[in-house]
Amino acid sequence: MFDLATARLVERKVLLPGVTTLERLVARVRDRSAARLWHRLAQLLTAEQKANLATLLHLPEGAWSTPLDRLRRAPTRVSGPALVGALRRLEEIRQLGVGDLALEHLPQHRLRAIARYGAAARAQAIARMAPERRIATLLAFAPAFARTAMDDALDLFDLLVTDMVRGAHKEGEQARLRTLHDLDAAALHLGEALQVLLDQEVEAEAIRTQAFARVPRARLLEAGAEVERLTRPPDDNYYAELVERYHSVRRFVPTLWRTVAFEGTQAGQPLLKAVHFLRHLEHQPRPDMQHAPLDGIPSAWRRLVKPLRAAEVDRQAYTLCTLARLQDHLRRRDVFVTRSERWGNPRLKLLHGAQWATLRSHVCRALNRHESPAPALQALAQVLESAYQRTAANFPTNAAVRIESVQGRDTLTLTGLDKLEEPPSLLRLREAVLARLPRVDLPEVLLEIHARTGFAQEFTHLSEGAARVGDLPVSVCAVLLAEACNIGLDPVVRSDVAALTQGRLNWVQQNYIRAETLIRANAPLVDTQSTLPLAQAWGGGEVASADGLRFVVPIRTLNAGPNRKY
Repeated sequence: MFDLATARLVERKVLLPGVTTLERLVARVRDRSAARLWHRLAQLLTAEQKANLATLLHLPEGAWSTPLDRLRRAPTRVSGPALVGALRRLEEIRQLGVGDLALEHLPQHRLRAIARYGAAARAQAIARMAPERRIATLLAFAPAFARTAMDDALDLFDLLVTDMVRGAHKEGEQARLRTLHDLDAAALHLGEALQVLLDQEVEAEAIRTQAFARVPRARLLEAGAEVERLTRPPDDNYYAELVERYHSVRRFVPTLWRTVAFEGTQAGQPLLKAVHFLRHLEHQPRPDMQHAPLDGIPSAWRRLVKPLRAAEVDRQAYTLCTLARLQDHLRRRDVFVTRSERWGNPRLKLLHGAQWATLRSHVCRALNRHESPAPALQALAQVLESAYQRTAANFPTNAAVRIESVQGRDTLTLTGLDKLEEPPSLLRLREAVLARLPRVDLPEVLLEIHARTGFAQEFTHLSEGAARVGDLPVSVCAVLLAEACNIGLDPVVRSDVAALTQGRLNWVQQNYIRAETLIRANAPLVDTQSTLPLAQAWGGGEVASADGLRFVVPIRTLNAGPNRKY
């Protein structure tokens, strides 16, 4: 606003006032705008809704934290009770009664800024605000944090189902390893009888006699039963072991069906029918499984869900199958939740209907695309056809590519590259590079990079104020170093340096270090790196490579875990 006001005054040849005069004018305008927004938010609420929001700041008798602090505490463990707690947290936020208020007519970026402040500020600081600002802060916080709570609950559901599937797979593999000896013994007995059956010199009438002479009939029946019991179909994924976790699932399934309303595209409709059916079963003392929808049940699950000799659908297998399919459909967004950021419907942000019909020609012209998809599809089909023909023609003579049968399925296999020994020149170059690298402390590196790029100036206060404290880059670099090395703030605290005191670092960590400022701070680093001659020699300088690293996280959180690839 200051820059725009200055440009307008210069354009109209108005005598410029003093800098402080213009700054005060801009500050007053910002204050009036913020006060008007707080007033409009406060006017949307009834007296009951205001009272509900006010309870977030009241410390209950005998409690150590306010409801606001408790609701802002994300789940930290992957378990059924933790998922129930996350869903109840979502229900408690909904009970505030402000989730259905229409806020689309208000500036969304300002609402997000107020919600971020409400999610990070102390409850005591919010309680000391003016009444309208306090109510506006809590109102902006509640709907935004309801979406966050929904995301946390669905993240926890995804992790929980993943752990259950992984645990069942591990348990099945261990059980299979324990029974391999019995399976081998039974298979050997059947193999002896099969040799007699396939021997062309044995008469047909004497096959049974000679087979039973080699392997007694009782032992042969036992071997056949043993093989039938221990062998698994080619598409078996240890689902039977997963069904055994039904009692663990019952801890959270009723709360999940009651709290979360799933929606979906056409591909997700069969699963939604199954979810709807299970949701209605919770209210029936003796559920009837005869009308369970079986559309979309995979063949590997159908053997457990509806066995051949069973009269009705197995509820335990049906429930576990539905949960596994629900996780898969959520990841593919065939099933989504409306009031969610990470698990919402990604198609909502697309233009559709009359709005798309109006802007279609302009969008296609800007993207240099034809309004009809036929030409683009035809071009892609030609590229695919030519690539297929070229691959098929070279396949017989390409020794590095082959088709192998893996668990009854044809799989394309590529031969790995041969190992290349490191030449002596590379070893000498590595030694020369290591000898030239200076031995410096990490704080010096951060401060030097800031002097070159100014990345620390991108960290702004949570309230988006423009005021800066002295030696702020030093404090920011100290906090970044403490968080990157997972050492906490204590090792970087210096009571004799104003920028490194305990209070300053805690204040900077709470108000300056967040996702959006880290993203902005990365931009000048990438821009500067792309201009380095060494980066240009290796490529464009926009891509970095990092190997698998292990960091010890000082707190328990859902977002910290091992990379399954490593």
